[in-house]
Amino acid sequence: MFLQLILVLVVLIPLLAIVLDSQVGKALAARLEHRGLDSPADVTAERIAFLEQEVDRLSSDIERLDEQSEFVHKLLTERKEQEAALPPGDDSA
Repeated sequence: MFLQLILVLVVLIPLLAIVLDSQVGKALAARLEHRGLDSPADVTAERIAFLEQEVDRLSSDIERLDEQSEFVHKLLTERKEQEAALPPGDDSA
């Protein structure tokens, strides 16, 4: 029984750390921080914080898409260079 409890804790501690370090965990933490503050100015501040998080998320998505685009462009350029370097084939067969 005691060994099972230790095993569960050993598995749950890293899992909990991963979840809390994710964007979902950060969003939950931000929401809990702002829950006690319910004045109208705080609602505006919460909306601004949410929009800032969305801008950050979208910026990271754009950076990722840009990297993927550069990679695909590089692959296509290398492929064209390799095809140009090959001698012409005999298509009469």
